[in-house]
Amino acid sequence: MSGNYVINIGRQLGSGGKEIGEKLAARLGIDFYDKELINLASEESGLCKEFFEKADEKASQGIIGGLFGMRFPFISEGAMPCTNCLSNDALFKVQSDVIRRLAAEKSCVFVGRCADYILREHPRCANIFISASKEDRIERVCRIHQVNEEAAEEIIEKADKRRSEYYNYYSYKTWGAAATYHLCVDSSSLGVEETVRFVEEFVVKKLKLIL
Repeated sequence: MSGNYVINIGRQLGSGGKEIGEKLAARLGIDFYDKELINLASEESGLCKEFFEKADEKASQGIIGGLFGMRFPFISEGAMPCTNCLSNDALFKVQSDVIRRLAAEKSCVFVGRCADYILREHPRCANIFISASKEDRIERVCRIHQVNEEAAEEIIEKADKRRSEYYNYYSYKTWGAAATYHLCVDSSSLGVEETVRFVEEFVVKKLKLIL
């Protein structure tokens, strides 16, 4: 881990956080992880990818009713057959182990999934939160998901609620609050490209990187 560093990005839906993370990783020449973590967690645990997808950034509750879900097989091809109680907490633990392993092996950018909390003891990390104006967020969601403004606003509200509940539950901190992060940026102020450059400059100075 000696020279490795990590950048953890929290984001409002529609803020461009994922795009900013991808471009930042490309500029720094390091790996980027978002939904890819679901595949890795599935492969390393032998659990079906669908379980991680259903639990993705959702606070603790059973996948199918109740706190611990129902008893049923949860194996993927090549895994040893087994039956167990599957909870979001168990899936969070698996994904957390994957995040810690990746951070120990190399420098990378993580988007969401409480990576800043999971890597809170990492010696070289920068925790960023990306927000944007309501208008920009709605416009971006309309464009990406091909929905009208009313539907986009509903999608945004549900996503923000889900992400905040997930983050607050597992981290014991407040999602989106300035005190939780090293830097909070409104991407509407600078636009995506300039936000990437701004965050890069901050990260380079904070982590004392030599590019």
